[in-house]
Amino acid sequence: MNTHMELKFQVECLQDLVVVNCSGRMVRGASLDQFRRRIEQLMEQLGRVRVLVLDVSEVEQLDAAGLGTLLLVRRWATQRSAKVKLVNPPFFFRRLLEATHLTPMFEISSLKEAICILRANECPPRYAVA
Repeated sequence: MNTHMELKFQVECLQDLVVVNCSGRMVRGASLDQFRRRIEQLMEQLGRVRVLVLDVSEVEQLDAAGLGTLLLVRRWATQRSAKVKLVNPPFFFRRLLEATHLTPMFEISSLKEAICILRANECPPRYAVA
């Protein structure tokens, strides 16, 4: 098995935001199971998570098990009143979501939009004085 192609992910927790950078193959196997367990642990341990950002820009392959895991993660987040954002999904990823009619299930955003979300959390809004 090509271990360089397996799913790799890095998790960063920023207050009530969780950012997960994913790369490789999001397909059935041990690394996808590990990903699912890690997200489940995070949702249980962190308490209040406002937004779960999944950066999938470096995902090279996605199968039914990967889609199922994404739906499971979305369900856990929704049950905890958190939003899930998919950031920069590759073309094939978007096409698969469209083909399976799952696009409406996820908020898809660009990296720029995700950064705005993160910055909005760090800095309070400024108001102009007239």
